[in-house]
Amino acid sequence: MKSFFSALSIGKHATTLSGGISQAASDRDNNRSAADLQFEMRLRRDRLGLLVGLIGVSMIFISFTSAYIVRQGLPSLNPLTSTLVRDWFPVRLPGLLFINTLVLLLSSGTMEMARRQTTRKAPLARAASSPSVSLSLERGIPWLTLTVVLGFSFLIGQWTVWRELAASGVYVSTNPSSSFLYLLTATHGVHLLGGIVALVVAGAATFLRRPIESRAVVLDITGWYWHFMAVLWVYILCLLEFAR
Repeated sequence: MKSFFSALSIGKHATTLSGGISQAASDRDNNRSAADLQFEMRLRRDRLGLLVGLIGVSMIFISFTSAYIVRQGLPSLNPLTSTLVRDWFPVRLPGLLFINTLVLLLSSGTMEMARRQTTRKAPLARAASSPSVSLSLERGIPWLTLTVVLGFSFLIGQWTVWRELAASGVYVSTNPSSSFLYLLTATHGVHLLGGIVALVVAGAATFLRRPIESRAVVLDITGWYWHFMAVLWVYILCLLEFAR
């Protein structure tokens, strides 16, 4: 009888311990689910903000496109003869522009790899419980660094194109066509530079061991912005090449 009550007591303690472990596991799952939900809500909110910003950028270039097409058919007044003359002379695009396009498209690919790499790490980092696992999450191909290098290479290439144009006598004020060429490429370059700054900030956050969720959000938003800049540049190049 004594052994029976001892076994019963041990069974109660085992049940209590098992229940405590189950409750702790349930709490961890609930916390993890709450963290996932918070991450998704933040990501959706920031993506919505990005969409609003991209609409504004699109409107700028739509207005430039409209002015570009309309200006082609408008003559200007010659002050010497007081007559209307056609002053739109298409500018021959340097071949380096097409090489720069390939560089930017390649950087869009590396940007996507960096975005996906960090997005995959976010849930793993929340599930990791040991420092060794956290350290292993930081290893991999430095897609972010490659994107920054390619982005700067594109901007340097654009600067080289402007120098080639100036060397051949094509300046901003040479004719309306050259003015639009400089305007469109410079405006796009400024917006792309903003994306590079965001990538540098994301890289600094990685170096400073900021939370992986914050880095994932920054890279996701910057990634979609970067893809938009790549598509926008292809559009600008087609406009300058074919709408002459």
